[in-house]
Order: sequence, then C-alpha cells, then structure tokens
Amino acid sequence: MMRHFLRQSFFVFDYTSQKIILQIIQLLLQCDKLLLLFLRGWLLKMNDTEHQEFSFLLKERVCPLVIKLFSPNIKFRQGSSTSSSPAPVEKPYFPICMRLLRVVSVLIKQFYSLLVTECEIFLSLLVKFLDADKPQWLRAVAVESIHRFCVQPQLLRSFCQSYDMKQHSTKVFRDIVNALGSFIQSLFLVPPTGNPATSNQAGNNNLGGSVSAPANSGMVGIGGGVTLLPAFEYRGTWIPILTITVQGSAKATYLEMLDKVEPPTIPEGYAMSVAFHCLLDLVRGITSMIEGELGEVETECQTTTEEGSSPTQSTEQQDLQSTSDQMDKEIVSRAVWEEMVNACWCGLLAALSLLLDASTDEAATENILKAELTMAALCGRLGLVTSRDAFITAICKGSLPPHYALTVLNTTTAATLSSKSYSVQGQSVMMISPSSESHQQVVAVGQPLAVQPQGTVMLTSKNIQCMRTLLNLAHCHGAVLGTSWQLVLATLQHLVWILGLKPSSGGALKPGRAVEGPSTVLTTAVMTDLPVISNILSRLFESSQYLDDVSLHHLINALCSLSLEAMDMAYGNNKEPSLFAVAKLLETGLVNMHRIEILWRPLTGHLLEVCQHPNSRMREWGAEALTSLIKAGLTFNHDPPLSQNQRLQLLLLNPLKEMSNINHPDIRLKQLECVLQILQSQGDSLGPGWPLVLGVMGAIRNDQGESLIRTAFQCLQLVVTDFLPTMPCTCLQIVVDVAGSFGLHNQELNISLTSIGLLWNISDYFFQRGETIEKELNKEEAAQQKQAEEKGVVLNRPFHPAPPFDCLWLCLYAKLGELCVDPRPAVRKSAGQTLFSTIGAHGTLLQHSTWHTVIWKVLFHLLDRVRESSTTADKEKIESGGGNILIHHSRDTAEKQWAETWVLTLAGVARIFNTRRYLLQPLGDFSRAWDVLLDHIQSAALSKNNEVSLAALKSFQEILQIVSPVRDSDKPETPPVVNVPVPVLIGPISGMSRPFVRTDSIGEKLGRYSSSEPPIVTDELEDLNLWWAAWNTWYRIGSESTKPPITFDKLTFIPSQPFLTALIQIFPALYQHIKTGFNMDDLQKLGVILHSAISVPISSDASPFILPSYTEAVLTSLQEAVLTALDVLQKAICVGPENMQIMYPAIFDQLLAFVEFSCKPPQYGQLETKHIANAKYNQIQLFAPAEWVALNYVPFAERSLEVVVDLYQKTACHKAVVNEKVLQNIIKTLRVPLSLKYSCPSESTWKLAVSSLLRVLSIGLPVARQHASSGKFDSMWPELANTFEDFLFTKSIPPDNLSIQEFQRNENIDVEVVQLISNEILPYANFIPKEFVGQIMTMLNKGSIHSQSSSFTEAEIDIRLREEFSKMCFETLLQFSFSNKVTTPQEGYISRMALSVLLKRSQDVLHRYIEDERLSGKCPLPRQQVTEIIFVLKAVSTLIDSLKKTQPENVDGNTWAQVIALYPTLVECITCSSSEVCSALKEALVPFKDFMQPPASRVQNGES
Repeated sequence: MMRHFLRQSFFVFDYTSQKIILQIIQLLLQCDKLLLLFLRGWLLKMNDTEHQEFSFLLKERVCPLVIKLFSPNIKFRQGSSTSSSPAPVEKPYFPICMRLLRVVSVLIKQFYSLLVTECEIFLSLLVKFLDADKPQWLRAVAVESIHRFCVQPQLLRSFCQSYDMKQHSTKVFRDIVNALGSFIQSLFLVPPTGNPATSNQAGNNNLGGSVSAPANSGMVGIGGGVTLLPAFEYRGTWIPILTITVQGSAKATYLEMLDKVEPPTIPEGYAMSVAFHCLLDLVRGITSMIEGELGEVETECQTTTEEGSSPTQSTEQQDLQSTSDQMDKEIVSRAVWEEMVNACWCGLLAALSLLLDASTDEAATENILKAELTMAALCGRLGLVTSRDAFITAICKGSLPPHYALTVLNTTTAATLSSKSYSVQGQSVMMISPSSESHQQVVAVGQPLAVQPQGTVMLTSKNIQCMRTLLNLAHCHGAVLGTSWQLVLATLQHLVWILGLKPSSGGALKPGRAVEGPSTVLTTAVMTDLPVISNILSRLFESSQYLDDVSLHHLINALCSLSLEAMDMAYGNNKEPSLFAVAKLLETGLVNMHRIEILWRPLTGHLLEVCQHPNSRMREWGAEALTSLIKAGLTFNHDPPLSQNQRLQLLLLNPLKEMSNINHPDIRLKQLECVLQILQSQGDSLGPGWPLVLGVMGAIRNDQGESLIRTAFQCLQLVVTDFLPTMPCTCLQIVVDVAGSFGLHNQELNISLTSIGLLWNISDYFFQRGETIEKELNKEEAAQQKQAEEKGVVLNRPFHPAPPFDCLWLCLYAKLGELCVDPRPAVRKSAGQTLFSTIGAHGTLLQHSTWHTVIWKVLFHLLDRVRESSTTADKEKIESGGGNILIHHSRDTAEKQWAETWVLTLAGVARIFNTRRYLLQPLGDFSRAWDVLLDHIQSAALSKNNEVSLAALKSFQEILQIVSPVRDSDKPETPPVVNVPVPVLIGPISGMSRPFVRTDSIGEKLGRYSSSEPPIVTDELEDLNLWWAAWNTWYRIGSESTKPPITFDKLTFIPSQPFLTALIQIFPALYQHIKTGFNMDDLQKLGVILHSAISVPISSDASPFILPSYTEAVLTSLQEAVLTALDVLQKAICVGPENMQIMYPAIFDQLLAFVEFSCKPPQYGQLETKHIANAKYNQIQLFAPAEWVALNYVPFAERSLEVVVDLYQKTACHKAVVNEKVLQNIIKTLRVPLSLKYSCPSESTWKLAVSSLLRVLSIGLPVARQHASSGKFDSMWPELANTFEDFLFTKSIPPDNLSIQEFQRNENIDVEVVQLISNEILPYANFIPKEFVGQIMTMLNKGSIHSQSSSFTEAEIDIRLREEFSKMCFETLLQFSFSNKVTTPQEGYISRMALSVLLKRSQDVLHRYIEDERLSGKCPLPRQQVTEIIFVLKAVSTLIDSLKKTQPENVDGNTWAQVIALYPTLVECITCSSSEVCSALKEALVPFKDFMQPPASRVQNGES
C-alpha cells in the first residue's frame, strides 16, 4: 500500500493535501505499538528481494520527500515576510512542519539502521531549526523533536558511533548538544518583542519569544500574597520555567497539535523549559547508559579473575581467548563512551553553567547541579581529566560569591559589574553579581580568605546549594576526583572561612567566631544548616577510608597543597590563618589508620612543616594534628599488632622525634605533652620505640624555657619510676644520658637536683636487676659484634672494650661526673654525694678490669676538672643566692663554693681508695694511681683555702687507715670469720613498688673473687713504696705549708690551727706503715715540721675560740698532736731494734726545744705577734694593730718537760743518751726558767722546772758518777752549778702580791734543792770535779748568810728571811765541815773552807752593826740591818750547836780560835737598843758557857 501511495507525486498537491499525506506516512510508519512490532518483524522476515525493495522505497521515495519538505523551513529567515496566506514553498507552514518532524522522528527512531546517511541529513537539518532566526514555533517543535532523541541514550550512542566517531563525518551528536546550548543562550540574547495578537500560516516572528520582565515579573498574587515563580533570569531577561513533562520522558505539546492549522501561541518559557529538560535527560541518559555498561564490564572482569584464579590445563587457552575478547570489547566500548562525553561536555557545560547562573528556582538549580555532578563523576570514571575538572570548576564557581578571587578556578571574566546594596541582619554590605541578583537570597556575609581582605563577600542560598552538591560530589565520587581534589577542597576551604567554621578536636569544623575583623553575619536559615554542613564535611573525610590508595594520595596531596597556600598567606602577619587543610588532614589520617603506612610520611612531613610556621595559631594546629595522629596511631588496633610490627611503630614515632628539630616552645610543649600521654597509655608496649621517646625528652635544650623542661622532666620521672623494667636494656644508657642532661639544665634547680635523685634510683635498679640486664646486654653485644664483623667495621661504643653492663655503669658515673662540675653549687654537691655513694654501694658489681676505667676516666678526670675550676674560680663576693635567699659568709664567693666541691670530690675519691683497695691494688698501675691521688691531696692541702686544705688532710688520713695485705705465711690455715653486717633496708625508691635489700660487706667483696679470682697478695716491698710516697707527700705538705712567708701583709696566707693539727695527726697513722725504715734523717724532717707547725700564730679573730685563758693550763689540739706524734715515735723506738735508740737524743732535743717555748716563744719568720705569755694578756685588744696572736706555749712547754722527765727516766742509761750529753742539755734548758724564776711567764713553769730538775738529777747523777772517768759528763757539772746558783739566788724579784704562805712554799722548794745537794752531790764529792764542789760550797755558804728581801715589810721579816733555807745551808755546810770521817783531803778542804768563810762573814756583820749602832745614837737602825744582825746571831748560835755535835777531832784549831774570837764582839753588842737583837744575842751567848773551860779530855769526848 505504501509503495502504491508513494508512487504518486507528492508535490502536486496543495498544502492541505501535503499535510494529509505526511500524516498518512507518519501513521503508516508508526501506527501503534503492535503495528510497529509487526512491521519490524515483517521486515526481518522479508527475503532479500523484499528487504531491498522496502529499503529502496524508504531511501528513494520517503527520504527525498522529507528532505524536500525541509527546504522551506531551512531557507526561511525571520523577518523576510509577514504574509499570513499560504505562501510559496520557501515559507514554513506549521501543519506541514509539525508533521514533517513527526515523520522524521519515526524514521530516525525506527529505521535508523536502514537510513544512516539519510538520518545524518535529517539531524543536520533539524539542528538548523533551532537557529535564532527561525520562528519561535518552529524552534519549539524542533526542540520537542530533539527532546525525543535525548531520552533515548542508545540512539544517541548510535549517532556518536555512526557520525562523531567517523573521521570525515558530521559531528551530529556534538552538533545537537551544541545547538541546544546555543538555543538556550539565544533565548536570553534575542531582544524581547512579545507575542502577536493574531496568528497566520507563516506564524509570527515574535511567537514564543522572551519578553522583558517588568519589575514584578515572576510575581503572582495569591490571596493577597506574593509568590516567586520558578524562572531563569539573566542580564535583565526573565524566562519562567514551565512544567512540561515528567523527567525522563519526551511528551511533546506542539508536535501533537494535528488539528492546528495556524502556528500556536508559544507560552513564555516553554522552549526554554523543553531545552532545559533536553539537557537533563541527555545527561541522565548517557550517564546511566555508560555507567551501566561500565558496571557490566567491571563485573565481567571480576568474574573472569575469580574463575581464572585456579585454571585447569584444558581450559587455559579458552580462558585466554575469552579474556582477550573481553579486553577488545572493553576497548571499543570505552572509545565510544569517551567520544560521547568528549562530544557533549563542552556544550553541556556552557548551557548548564548559564542556566545555573540564571536559575532562581531551587529545584531547577538542584537539577542543574545534579547534572553537572553526574557528568563530573562520569568523566572521572572514564579518566577524562579536562572535562571532569571543567564540570567541577563550574560547581565550585557556583558555590562561591560572584567574581570571588580564587586563583585555582581561573576567574578571569571581565563582565560588567553591577553593585547593589543589601541589608542583612541590620548590616549594610555590598554584593557584586553579574546577573539575576534581584532573586538571590543572601544568607551569609563574611570576609574573603585573602592576604589582605577588602570589604566583605556574600553567600546566597544558591551558593549554599552548590556547596552541598560539591560536598555530595566529593563524598560519593571521591575515588574519581584525582587532581580535582585541589579544586574541591580549595572551594570548600573558602566557603568554610566565609561561614566562620573553625576546627575543633579531631579536625571537625564547628561554627565559631572570627578572630579578627568583623564577625561573620549569618541568617537564621544558614545558621540552621551550619551543623548539617559541618556534619557533611566530617562525613566527607570520614568516607576517605573507602578510597583506594591512589585516590587517598590525591586527597592528601590536595590538602597539603591547600595547607601550603594557607601557610604562605599567614606569613608576615598575625591574623587568623585558615586551618581547614590542617584540620582535615588530621581527620583524614584518623579514619585511615588501618592503612596508615601509605600516607604517613607525606602527611606527617607536611604537618612538621606546619609546626615550623611563624604564625602561632598555624603552629598550634599543626602540632595538635601531628600529636593526635601519633597518639591515635599508637592506640589503633593494627594487624599485626605494633608489638609484632616494629617498623610501623618506629614509623609512627619518628615524627615525634622530628619535632625536636623545631625551636618554637609551644610546639615542643605539645610534643612533650604527647609523650607524656603516650607514656601514660602505651608506656608498657613501646618496645623498640623507647629510643625515640627518650630522644624527645633528651632533646630539650637549656634555653627552651622552664615550662618545657618541667614537662619533659615529668616524662622522665614517669619513665624512671614505672617503665624501667619494661624497656629494652639497650635503652637504659639513653635513660642515663637523658637524666644527666636534665641535671645540667640551669632553668630550675629543683629539676637538676631531682634528676640526680633519678640517677640514684636508676643505679639501684641496675643493682637489683643486674643479672638480667647483664645477660640481655651481652646478648645484644654479641649480635652487634657479629654484624660489625660482617660489615668489616669495628664496634664502637663508649668505654669499649669494657663489658656492656660495666659500660652502663661507667656511663652513669660519667654523667654524675659531669654534674659534679656544674656551675651551681647545690648540683655539684648533690651529684658528688650521689656519685661516690653509688660507687661505694654498687661498685662491687663491676668487673675487676673496669676499675681501671673508673679510676682514670671517671675519678681522676673529675678531680682534674674540679681542681682547675677551683683554682680559677672568681673571688668576687656574691650578694645573694637569688630572690630573698641569703648566702652564708663561708659560701659568698664562687671560690668558696668550688672549695666545697673540691672537698667533697677529694674525700670521695680517697674513700674509694680506702674501701676498694683490695680491688685497685692488683691493677697494674696502682702505684701510679696512688701517686696521682697523693698529688691531688698535696695540691689541695697547699691550697690557700682553709676548708680545702683541711679536707685534703682528712682525706690523707683516711687513705692511711688501709690495712696492708697479709702475706701468705702469716695467714691462718682456716679463713677468718668475716663479720657480715645485717642487711640495711633502704626505703622505697620513688616509683619502685617494693624496697630492696643491699648488702655490701667485706665478705661479699672477697666472695666475688673467692672462686675464680682469688685475692691477689701485693708484694710487701711495693706496698712499702706506696707508704713512703705518702710520707714524702706528707713532708712536702708540711714543709710548704709551715714555711714562713718572706713578706707579710693583710693578704698573707698563714695555715690555720685545725689544718696544722690535722697535718700532725696524720703522722702517727703514717708512721705505722713506714716505721721499719724510719731513720734519723726522717726524724730530723719530722722535727722541722713539728717545730714550724707549733710556731705558727693564729689570727686575732680566731684567738678567743682557740686559745685558753692565761690561767688555764690547757693544750691546744695542735700541741696535743705534736706531743702525740713524738710519743708514738718514742714508744716505737722503745720497742724497736737497738739501732733505733740512736734517735733518743734527737727526741730529747725536740722536746727540749719545746720546753724553751715556756720562756721564749718561737718566732714565725718576721711576723709580729702578740704573745700569750704576756702578763697583761687579759688586756689584749683583739683589734689592735697586730693581727696575729702567738699561742700560749706555757702548758705545751710544761707538758713537754714532763715528757722529757718521763723519757729520761726510761732512757738515762742508754748509750746514745749518755754519749749525746742529754742530761747536760736538759740542765741547760731548765736553767732558763730556773734563772728567771719569778720573771717566768707562768709561776708553774719554774716550779715544774725545779721539780723536773730534781727528778732528772736523782736519775742522772748516778749515771754521771758511773761514767765520771769517761769525761762524758765533765761539761755538765759547771752547767749544773750555774743552774743551782741562778735558781737559789735568783735576780728576779718576787711579785708584790706574793703571800706569806706562798713564799714559805717557795722556800721549801729551795730547801729541797739544798737537800738534793746534801744527799746526791756532796756525799759523792770524790767522784765530782773539785771546781764543782767548790762552787757548791760557796753557794751553800752564801745561802747560809743570805739576807731577806728589801721589799719585805717589818711584820714579814721574821717569816721571809728564808730561815729554813739558811739553816739548811748551814747544816749542810756544817754537816760536811765537821763530819766524823774525812776520807779524802778534798773533804777536809771543803770543811775548812766552809767554816772559815762562815765565821769571817759573821765577824764582819757583827763589827758593822756595832759601829752603826754607836754612830746612830738614839736613831734606830734600818730594819734591814737589824734583821741581818738578828740572822747572823742566830747563825752563830746554830754554828756553835753544830760544833758541839761534831767530833772534836774533826774541828780544826783555827776554827775554834775564830769561834772564840766572836765572843768579845758579841759582848760589845750588849749595848744595842733593839730588844729583838738583844733576844738573839742572848741565844748566841748562851752556848759559849760550854767554852769557858777547856774540855777535860778530847778523846773521851770523841768517844762519847
């Protein structure tokens, strides 16, 4: 039927006939659905002849007819004619055009495969119907026709494959999309002229045209209210949006007007609405189609992969072929997909962007944004970067205020800007918009994110809507964004900034206030949306956990890039920076902990850069993000766990260590707070991460502030108290280093002191866990040694080659040693005490060989540094110790403070040498170490600081208490019982859960070496050399310190009494070690030092505290020490070998020199001193010009004299004592105080001297008589005679205040001397030189007639005449003058001489008295002369009584003659006027009655 119908000529009919024919063709072609299916089935069943005939019919008949009918419509131009009657062919006629397009639609949709070329022509011609110069009704029906194609994606796919993908073919699909875009643009650009009042065949040029919107266009009054109609508005052109069809379907309106003859009136906005739906359906169709096919391909690939995971041999080739076919199919399909997108994206983007800008309806805007989102996602899946970025850029631009200066979006438009003022919440702002600003609702006002923000910017509801779309895009399609993340995140960053969202914990954004500038102004609507937006933002980055690794890296890179831009903007100003990127980096990292390794390095690397930014707010958040990530990474439940994945743990902790390279204190504080939290939560499981954590604590420098140091120290305290048992033993050295470094910090003294306490706690931990630590360290050492050998390098560690455990101890000692030379005195003191306590308490744990290192590299090195610092310390006075702390005068200079350190250090080293000598002496260089120690003691002892010098001597004394090793021959067969002390329970150390027990007895020390290392017995000779080295040191100290300086001034240093005392007190202990070799030369050296030491004066300031009062016979400590030293020496000589007794004379000489000090104190060089011996001592003014006071030597000299007497009693008969004339020296020394007598500084001195002389003579005279023939005592006798003479007849005058009783006691002492002469000397005159006896007799004669002192009062004369002394002298003279037996001529001579002298002296006195009495007349004679005559008369009476008792034959005749010659003289005295003289005369005359007659018989008298 169709063939018959088409054979007729179509163009011979009129318009009505043509209209009917076209409709018939259309009906024949389309009919209904059943007919269509039938026709299509019929076509398929036709044989080739029939198919070719039908195809020929369509191509040769139908298609030319259709093309011919296009001609009037194509050629017609708007405005060429206004006739309304049927026109020539050139003019379009609505019924024909409408039906023509219906036929074309059927041909394309149903017979496209048969009419590919013809369809290309149809489509090309159809597109031209959309030109702006075509009538509006024509454009409307054309766009309806195109809409029918747009809802069929497979048809569009065919267009693309058939035309766009052909090299020389028309790009039909691209042209359709571009035409739609141009059509939409033209609707906004064509000048509005309104719809015609009439209609005709040709239609009217203005039908369907856009109109200029009046002021209230789009406003529809409803019930008195105003409702805003959906519309597009662009540059003053307002086009309403009509609801024309259901989304996804192409229900035409004007193509169905078959009953219309005239062109219909096109409603305003109808064409725009259809075109708008065309775009939406186009996007929806191709995206759903492509994505569906993509899904199928991916499913097939996955299925193939699963099936191919275990292929069999028989199907392997088949599977390979299938896989190859699938790949080829995928390549072809992907080419089609990419071509379709490439062909349409430009037109779509242009049209959608324009519509987005013009849209005033939220629903329309949402559809546009959804289309752009869909296209962006599709482009991303296909890897079309340019088109993807273009669509994303469009969405981003829509999210931001118009013309927002965002570089990444390349906003370069130069459209004419119009300004309009808005008032939002009472605030007047300016908003710039290129279009449709009158219908945009402003919801937020804020500052732009710029270095120098100018004014404010506004966000509209459309911007917020676009922002939501952008968030949806990133959330749902983040995997395909790739580098577009930069666009998305940059836009979001600016939006967040404008909205005033600020980061909070975990990186989430919360509404906040801007730090600077005007606050963000938000409407109520957007205020409600802000929490939602914030939540969406958080979910966006939470969803990053579902991204693949590559996409995640794109996200991280984009955030890092944004952060770098924010950092650049924040340079040079203190304004609030944008923290969006940093916060989202944190949020991203937190949700991707399960694969943290792939993003950790770029993420933390950038955050470390942020931490170094000069802007404090930026740094703060960088540190917050970094530390939060580290803490989260350590607490995350990794698979495998961190304990089994050391590499990951180190990776996580490494950024924490890198933060140590940042100098900003706030960053370091964050770092340390993070460390503290890690320790509190994960300290037990750090394992290999301990070095990094400890390194963070130890990286705190001294200049980084007190708060940082305090926080870091809290971490260290926590480590030491809780985590030492849990960390690897290889980290213990790091703990020691870190603790030591805190001790060196000078910001906070308490921290330094506490750190020293921590070192003590650490040492206790080493002691407790010593065996475990040693095993682990040895194991690690072996592994490291093996690695070093494999690499061919030498293992290098501190204190190598000491054992690892010993190295740990040595590091601890070395750290304490560094603290011992800290500038602060308190730290030095605490460190020194801890060091030596630690070595003393735990030193036994060290290997024997390690002690060599302890001595030379720790102890002696410390001593050298302390000595150097002490000698160079400042002597300026320090006013205060900081704050209100006052400093004691003993510590008010740096020199004095260093002196305390020197004291502590030297004492500690000496103590170690003392207590650990059994360990040290077997070392090969112990003697050298001993010499070095002695050198340090000597230099300290010779220091000008009294505290140091005294302490040095105490240290010297301590090392002398060492017991020399016992020789094997002297050891008992069974070992002695070692007294093991009861263990001392030390209180719980801070942080330790239980106290520990320490035992460190000698038994343990020896026990450590009892099995494998028996104690090494040192050679006795070598041991003796050590002590002689000590003796030489002692001598040098003594000689140098006691040597008087050449000149004296106020700054002259004179050693103190405590120093000298300590020096001398050392000798007894030292002598015990060297006594076997001590000789005379050494004794002379000792004597020099003793003499010099005792001669040193003391300061007048100190004298009241050291010197006893004059009346106290008390020795000073120094004097006691000197006598003790000599006592030790003399006792050793006493029990020593014979050859040692030659030292006795030297001992006597030294003691006698000290005795002389009683009357003549020693002189200390040329120094002027005030002498304590001065009788006016009590009136000494301490602040007199003389600044030095001599010691009170009287008690010392007297004690020395007592020692001399005692020693002489023991040694008088020793050969050396006899040969060296010790007795003569004693007498000579005693002569001085005896001659001075009452002039002695102390009365006790001469009394002690005379008693000592009597004791010595009682012992020495028999020895002298025994050696009389040898002549060794010849020179002694004259000295003794002179001593007696000087004492008995002293020239000193008794003091005026001498009492009678005291005088009588002194006379008794004189009598004792005469008794000694009578008993010990005169009876042995035959053994005594004649000259000496003559001197004695003369002295006795003189004593027998001695007169009283002229100072006596009359009442004291009778008492103070020394009658007893004179009587004793007479009796002694007479005793030896009239002795019954005269054995030698010498004795007779003595008697005759004595009597002659006595009688002659009496005669002279009597004659002188008589003469004076006669001349005086009635005047009484002087009392002195009267007393003398009375004394003589009594002496005569005594003489006569003695003569009567003597044997008559022993009395010489001349003697009797002289006696009788006295009688006349006595008779002449009777006339004296003095009753006292008369009484004495009477007593003298009475004995003469026996001489009035000669004796009857001398023989009888002699026998009777």
